[in-house]
Order: sequence, then C-alpha cells, then structure tokens
Amino acid sequence: MATAIAINAITKRFPAPGGGTTTAVDNVSLEIAPGELFFLLGPSGCGKTTLLRMIAGFIEPTSGEIRFDGRDVSRLPPNKRNTGMVFQSYALWPHMTVEANVAFGLNIRGVGAEEKKRRIREALESVHMAAYAQRKPNQLSGGQQQRVALARALVIRPDVLLLDEPLSNLDAKLRIELRSEIRRICKDALGGHGITTIYVTHDQKEALSMADRVAIMDMGRVAQVGTPRDLYRRPASRFVAEFLGETNFIEGTIAADAGATARPPTSSTSTATVAVQTPAGRLLAEADGVPIHSGARVTCSIRPEALRLLDGAPGANEPNTLPGRIVETTYLGELAQHVVELPGRTLVKVAELNPMHLAHGSGGRTEVTVSVNPADVVLLPSE
Repeated sequence: MATAIAINAITKRFPAPGGGTTTAVDNVSLEIAPGELFFLLGPSGCGKTTLLRMIAGFIEPTSGEIRFDGRDVSRLPPNKRNTGMVFQSYALWPHMTVEANVAFGLNIRGVGAEEKKRRIREALESVHMAAYAQRKPNQLSGGQQQRVALARALVIRPDVLLLDEPLSNLDAKLRIELRSEIRRICKDALGGHGITTIYVTHDQKEALSMADRVAIMDMGRVAQVGTPRDLYRRPASRFVAEFLGETNFIEGTIAADAGATARPPTSSTSTATVAVQTPAGRLLAEADGVPIHSGARVTCSIRPEALRLLDGAPGANEPNTLPGRIVETTYLGELAQHVVELPGRTLVKVAELNPMHLAHGSGGRTEVTVSVNPADVVLLPSE
C-alpha cells in the first residue's frame, strides 16, 4: 500500500552571512494522503526545495518532525527512508548504459540477478524506454533522459517518490507531453494504487494540470493548500490569486445596504451574496466564509476569462454589468486579450474566446458592456 506522510511544524534555519540565521522553511505542517500526487508550488526562494530535501533526508530540520505511516523519519539518513529522488539535472552516469543506470540502486541493495533483471525491465517498460536499455545517456534526448531518471527512482520500489523540478530543463512542447506521462506513471505504480509523490515546481501550469492537491509556498510558509480548481477559483489571498495566473484586482468596500452576511465557517447554509462598492461601480460577490461587515475594505479578484463582453448599454436592473471601452487588444486568433477601461478609470484585462470585439482602429466596436457572474468575484482581505 502507498505511504501517508505527516509533516508537523517543520522549520529549517541556516546560518546567515555576517551572523544570525535565515529561515528557509517556517513552521510548515502538511498531511499527504497515500497515493497522492502532491505539489509544492511557489516562486524561487520560497523554501519548497529545502522542504523536499528534508523529506528526502538530505537536510536535517531545525525543529519539527516528518512521519511516514506514523514512523518518525526526521533524523534518519536518506538510505533508511526508502525514498526515490528525481533531480532537476537527471544525475545519470554518462559512462553507464541506461540499463546500468537503472540498476544502480538495486546493486547497492544487493538484489539478486534474476529479480534485478525483471525489475529493470518493468521499470523501463513503465516509462516506455525498454528499447533504449543499451544506449548511453548522451545518445538520448532530454525527455528520454528524464524518463530514465524516473525509472531509476521507481525500480527500488520506494515508499515515497520525490521530484525536484524534473521538467525545467526541457523545451515547452516536451514539458507538456511529459506532464500526463509522469502522472500516469505515478498513478499506475503499486499495482494501480499509486505511489505517494511530492513534486516541486515553480510552473503553475504543471501544478494545475497534474496535481491532486497543491501547497502554495511563500517566504518559507504555506500560503494555501487545496485542489488545483479550488486554489484557482477560490484563492485565500492576493498572493495566491496573482501567482496562479492573471487576475484583476479592484479595491472596494462592503456596501451599507449589502443585505447579507457571510456564512460562518460551521454553517451548512448556502454562500451569501454581498454588494461591494468599487470605483468602477457596484458589484455583487459571493462571500465564502470571509468576515463581512458594512464598510469593510476588501479586494475583488476577477479572472480575465470570467469577464464577458456584451454589446449595448448595461441593463438597469442587471447585476454586475458595467459600461466599458476597449482601449487595447492583442489578437491571438482563437483568443483576444483586451484591456478595458471601466468607470473610475479602472482598467481590467478581459480574455475573449472566438473574439468579436476589437479596439478602436481595428475595425470593431470600442464601447462595450462588461459582465461577470457574482460567483466569479472573489473577495479577498484588502492589503
């Protein structure tokens, strides 16, 4: 069966130049389910690789603990944890064949000849590299080398698979192709139960397209944990909303006549709708557990693809429709990226699929109505 991982209040401090310490990972706690493909996502320097290396055993934590299926492995060396690691640089032996590279971990463990041969064959077949067993790494493409590195990590049958930005050295097209392959391999392991996998990346698209769940890290701390959909549609902070793709931020205050209060976290009632007064006009938003009171300052986060462009003037009683003027368009064929000026000199980005509207001078209309569903207006604390 796959392994459950519990990370409890892990902290890592390094000596700082000139004295003192630098905190790379700050009191992080996470629960990772057996067979889960779990991503650590964040900008450079946020602590995600340091955390991964503590899980692997290459770095000892300053405080806190790491448990595999309840067993404390915090101070165990890497070879006592039964983890498989795939590095950004692949780390293949150039003088060895693909087969010999994959066999390396089995040789150290003293696996018998017949068993070793069978496991190497199975590992190479799982990554579609069996036909290349006798080649040297310099005879392979970058994507093929990455597959070999993955096979070498899997062949030892690790309890936990750790991947440190494994696709960052590949071109964009190959990265996209290998995303689904890596997910398939991780989910098919252990007879289809899936191997518990922790994957570090700074690439948002990688995380959104591959992960079961994601922890977004910022300055050594976990900013938010959730499924890709939840994180994208319901970010908990401005940092998370902005890091996971483009969004529009509009500052506002809860209207005095909002007429609703956000539901308390323990309530089973439906999400309340509140009114927000902004420089662009009045917007309705769904307040999902956010503390709300009249006059409270909030930030509305609205994704460009959630905004719709309509012809004609806004309806008098239609919620979340505002007059606008397209001031700039980047035409991309199937998609157009517009910059639209709303009342109060508020500029927003709008993504239009199968575009019908163009900026002035391009043969299209410039006066438009912008509409958005209240469910797509995410309220964030004002910063």
